[in-house]
Amino acid sequence: MTTIKKGESKFYVGEDEQNPLGEITFEPSGDNVLVVDHTYVSDELRGQGVAGKLVDKVVTYAREEGKKIDPTCSYTKNKIEKTPEYHDVLAG
Repeated sequence: MTTIKKGESKFYVGEDEQNPLGEITFEPSGDNVLVVDHTYVSDELRGQGVAGKLVDKVVTYAREEGKKIDPTCSYTKNKIEKTPEYHDVLAG
């Protein structure tokens, strides 16, 4: 089981926030938007659905914080657009 941790403007996998095995990063924009700008998964974790779990985590976080997501990261954008249950958090 992969544990996803909350970091500074990111969720990540691994022991070291500065050198994670996987991460999704975001920046606040205005009062109620998170710009998700980067998703990364190391070679050793690829193919385990980690990137999808990171997107799910940031979607859950946005809902809890009452925010919308503006995905500038192509992976996150595609994942949210292809997942109807995530559409409630899409900005715009």
